[in-house]
Amino acid sequence: MKTAGIIGGLGPETTAKFYLEIVFSCYKKNRKKRPPLLMWNVPLPHKIEENLITKSKGAERYIPFLINAAVRLEKNGADFLVMPCNSLHIFIKKIRKAVKIPVLDICEETAQLLKENKIKKVGILATTTTLRGKLYEDRFNEIGIKQIIPDNIQQIKIGKIINNLVLNQHSNNDRKELLEIIGSLKNKGAKTIILACTDLQILVPKFPGIKIFDTMKILANSTV
Repeated sequence: MKTAGIIGGLGPETTAKFYLEIVFSCYKKNRKKRPPLLMWNVPLPHKIEENLITKSKGAERYIPFLINAAVRLEKNGADFLVMPCNSLHIFIKKIRKAVKIPVLDICEETAQLLKENKIKKVGILATTTTLRGKLYEDRFNEIGIKQIIPDNIQQIKIGKIINNLVLNQHSNNDRKELLEIIGSLKNKGAKTIILACTDLQILVPKFPGIKIFDTMKILANSTV
């Protein structure tokens, strides 16, 4: 069994859920032993994280932290790397260049799953950084999937909600606003939604009349 290296802590609660998802999913396949996992909780100053999530600024300040994490995990025995944070996949080429081991791409894995499920139109909940970087849009265009996104005001709200999740300060009002945004996407014709920020799965496990794909679980399944 190969050893997975997790670039984690972005945010912490999602990383914990991601870890457990891998452990329990592996246990269903092989009850003889638990999967070997390494994790580096990236010691990122919160101000840098907050600026990226709420203002889509300062992304380049993440690069040395991510490369350091990748190199540490490789040196300590990881056979491949995963990063349960969608937004930071804007740097996946730099991370892949910094190490000799494979790095799974959460966007590639999600796009492939949607293609296998023959989905042609999908609503997307993500950070502004993910949307501006066209992390999903470019891949969806290649396989004929139309992307439906929130309006500008809704996108600002999503940024604030995600920041609250990262700080473990989310409330019922955050969940209510997020459900309203999903309802708006449904009205625009989205029968499928992807949670393209892995922190959002904490608030929205399901929604009536909508098929929800959680990118955290997709990456966890690919890791397994």
